[in-house]
Order: sequence, then structure tokens, then C-alpha cells
Amino acid sequence: MDLKQSINKNNIPQHIAIVMDGNGRWAKQHGEDRIFGHHEGVNSVREIVEACGEIGVKYLTLYAFSTENWNRPKDEVDSLMELLVSTISMETPNLNKKGVKLQAIGDIKSLPESCQRELQESIDITSKNDTVTLILALSYSSKWEITNAVQQIAKQVEAGKLKASEITAKHIEQNLTTSKFPDPELMIRTSGEHRISNFLLWQLAYTEFYFTDILWPDFRKDEFFKAIISFQSRERRFGKTSEQISTN
Repeated sequence: MDLKQSINKNNIPQHIAIVMDGNGRWAKQHGEDRIFGHHEGVNSVREIVEACGEIGVKYLTLYAFSTENWNRPKDEVDSLMELLVSTISMETPNLNKKGVKLQAIGDIKSLPESCQRELQESIDITSKNDTVTLILALSYSSKWEITNAVQQIAKQVEAGKLKASEITAKHIEQNLTTSKFPDPELMIRTSGEHRISNFLLWQLAYTEFYFTDILWPDFRKDEFFKAIISFQSRERRFGKTSEQISTN
């Protein structure tokens, strides 16, 4: 069965966020060290970005490295940083060819300088592309992001540019690192875990969740299309009743 042909092209989520989980367990199952799983996971990233372009998903956010990941063993963190630099460098020509624009959210200044340089170079090279916007969440956590947003708003209040009573949800959204992007309509997490893990807590308020036992290195186009089909089978009410939705 061609799963892509089963997708309703008139109901494609414009923004999908993914927690890419299971690289380490996949490597262990294959008798390899954890970094081998991360290397294999890059192939899944390549396929999913390509799949987004094929069906019309405009934004894809990947939880690539959380602030909590800095607490992993130093060897793994160092290897992940090296992999990040080499992958961005290697993939940029292909991203550019396929019309993919690269963006990043998170505490980017905490990354090694070599990572920051490669990241910025790729962002600049792909800046004019408009087929898919690939957003890498790097050294990211939602609590960090919301705290940062509150600090920025507090500075505006201190400067007399804004009254505390005037602060709205819009002000918070404008100070988040995702302010340039629409909220995700679908969040996918692989490997059988059923939690958000400090990822886009504000932005996922009305997002549909899809959890799968598939480990990230095995999550390829067909599994991605299954998630899209599941999304399309759901009724998104945003607090309204089914009757209200059906009459609109």
C-alpha cells in the first residue's frame, strides 16, 4: 500500500515538531556504541525532510539537543557536537538544492564556536529557500525559552515601555524563540516514550500528539506518513463542540 497516496493533500499540517528519540537504544540493539545510533539517525532526518517537501509540510522542528543533554557523558556530548558540525556542513548543499531553509532555536551561544559558525553559514546559504523551513532545536529547553521571554518582557516594563497589566499572550509569543513560526499542529515522538520532555511547552497547547514505538533510526517515510494519516483522522476542536466545528 502506498501510504503517501492515502494522505489528504487538503489537510496537511503546516508545522510538525519531532522528538527524535531512541538512537542510543537502536545502537545497543545492533551491538554498537551510542554515537553509531546518532549517525544512523541522520539518515532518518534526511528522509523526513524530503518527505515534508513531497507532501507540502512547510515547517519541521527537530529536537536535536536539549539543555539537559549537556549532562550526558562528555564523550557522547563531544561526539554529538562533532556530528552536528560535520552533518550541517555535509548536508547544506543538499538542503539548498531541495529548497530547504535552515533555522535554529535555543541557547545557540552555549554551543561550541565551530558549531555556531557552521550553523550560521548554513542559515545564510539557505536563507532564500522556501520549500520547507527546517528548525533545529539546539541546546533548547522550553523552560529556558519561557524564562528568557519573561526576562525580556520584564525589561520592557522596567523601561516604561509596557505596563504589567498590558501583558498578553501575544507579548509572550513575540518574545519566544519561535516567534517567526506558526505553532506546530502535530508533534511526533519516537521510541515508545509518552512525554514532552521540556519541548515547546507553550507552542504545543493545541497540538495533536502522535507516539510510536519505532526507534528514530528506523523512522522513515512510511512511518512519517502513518503519523500524518493519524493526524488527518482527528477532529481539532480548539475548545469548541463538534457541532460548532461542523457548521463552520
